[in-house]
Amino acid sequence: MKKITEFTKNHEFSKKIRTLIPGGAHTYSKGDDQFPYLAPKGIVKGKGVRVWDVDNNEYIDWAMGLTAVSLGHAYEPVLGAVKDQLALGANFQRPATIELEFAELLKEVFPFFDMFKFAKNGSTVTTAALKLSRAYTGREKVAICAEHPFFSYDDWFIGSTACDRGVPECEKKLVVKFHYNDIESVRKMFKEHPGEIACVMLEPTKFDEPKDNFLHELQKECRKNGAVFVLDEMITGFRFDVAGAMKYFDIEPDLATFGKAVGNGFSVAFLAGKREIMELGGIEPGVKKVFLVSTTHGAETHALAAAIKTINEMITEKIPEKNWDKGRLIVDQVKQIIKEMELEPYIEVIGYSIWPVVVFKDHNKEVSMAFRTLFMQEMIRRGILFQGTFTIAHEHTNADIDTTMKAFKESCEVYKTAIENKSVEGMLVGEQTKPVFREIN
Repeated sequence: MKKITEFTKNHEFSKKIRTLIPGGAHTYSKGDDQFPYLAPKGIVKGKGVRVWDVDNNEYIDWAMGLTAVSLGHAYEPVLGAVKDQLALGANFQRPATIELEFAELLKEVFPFFDMFKFAKNGSTVTTAALKLSRAYTGREKVAICAEHPFFSYDDWFIGSTACDRGVPECEKKLVVKFHYNDIESVRKMFKEHPGEIACVMLEPTKFDEPKDNFLHELQKECRKNGAVFVLDEMITGFRFDVAGAMKYFDIEPDLATFGKAVGNGFSVAFLAGKREIMELGGIEPGVKKVFLVSTTHGAETHALAAAIKTINEMITEKIPEKNWDKGRLIVDQVKQIIKEMELEPYIEVIGYSIWPVVVFKDHNKEVSMAFRTLFMQEMIRRGILFQGTFTIAHEHTNADIDTTMKAFKESCEVYKTAIENKSVEGMLVGEQTKPVFREIN
C-alpha cells in the first residue's frame, strides 16, 4: 500500500491551534496526546467514511467522530433534512413543532419511556439524570460502575477520576463505585451506604457480556434499596439496536441517556425516563421545582431534523442489523490475520462485533500504550484512521473492509518485528499516546 508521509501542515496546524484553544481540541479524546506523532492533526472535510486532513491525506475512517457519525460524513438524506429545516429557522422563543415530532418518534422507538428531555451533549443529560434521582429519592450519593470510563465532565464524575484538580472535596465524597458483573460488590455497596444512594449509573455493557443476569439482578437491588436505575447508552444507543442495548438485553431502566449516534454527527442528546421521575423537571402547579435542563440550544430545529432522519434511516434500512454483519466479517478477518501472523498472545479482539476492540500487548504479554501507538502509526501511514476500535457506519463497504484488512496485516508485520525486538525503539516516531484520565500531563 502507498504510505502517507507528509504531515508538515498538520504539525503547523497543531502548534497554532494549541496557542488559542487549551489542549488544542474541545474534547480531550481528540487531543494530540491520543494519537501518534505521525497522524492527522486537523481534518478539513469528510464524505461517507473518508476524511481528509490539512495535508490533503485521505483516510478510511474507523473513528467516525468519536462514534457520533453513525451513517456517514455529510450523509445526503440527513443533510437534505437539515437544509429543509434551516430554511424554516433554527431557534425560536417558544417550542418548535419539530420538538413534539421528535418526542413522538422517540416514544415509538422507546414505548416503555414516558417523557424525554433534549440537550446538546451527553454530560448534560447524565448530570440531569443524577439531579432527578436526587430530587426523587431525597438522597445525595451516586453509584457508578468502576469499569466504565466516562459519564460526564461535571464535577460529580470528574472528582472520581485522576483528573480531580479543581473539584471540591465535598463532591468527591458523594460518588461510590461497584464492579461490572459482580453483584456482590453492588450488595456490599448498598450495605455500606444504607439509604444514601440516589441512583446507580452504568453502561449496559462495555466489552463484557452481562453474566448471571447481572443487569436484571442489579435492577432488583436498586428497587430493593430505593435507588433509581440509570443506563447510559451514549455508545450502545442506536447501535446494538435502534432501541439500544436495553432492547438487546431486554431490560427497562428508570432513566436512560442517549447521544452520539442519534444525530449522525449533529449535536443531539436526550434523557428518557418514567413519568413519575421525569415530571419533577416540569412546571406543574404546586410541585417543588427541579431546575433540570434549561438550554437555549438544546432543541435547535436542524439538529432535531438530523436526528429524526437518522433514526428513520436506521429503521427503514435496517442499519443496526447490517452493521452487526459487517462487524462479524471484521472480527473474523482480524482474528485470522492475527493467527496467521502468530500474534495471538500479543493482539486480542474483545467486545461485540457491532463495535470490535483490539487490545495490544508487548513482548511480555502486558497491555502496552507504546505498542498500541506503533500499530496506530502504521495504520495511519496506510490511510486508515484507527485507534483500536472499529466504529462501524452505514456507509462502510466490503471494499473498505478489504482495504483496511490489507493495512491491518501490513501493520501486524511491523508489530511482529517490535515484539521480536522487545521494543518499539527506532520504530515509533515521537511519544506514545497517553490515557485521557491522568494526574500529570
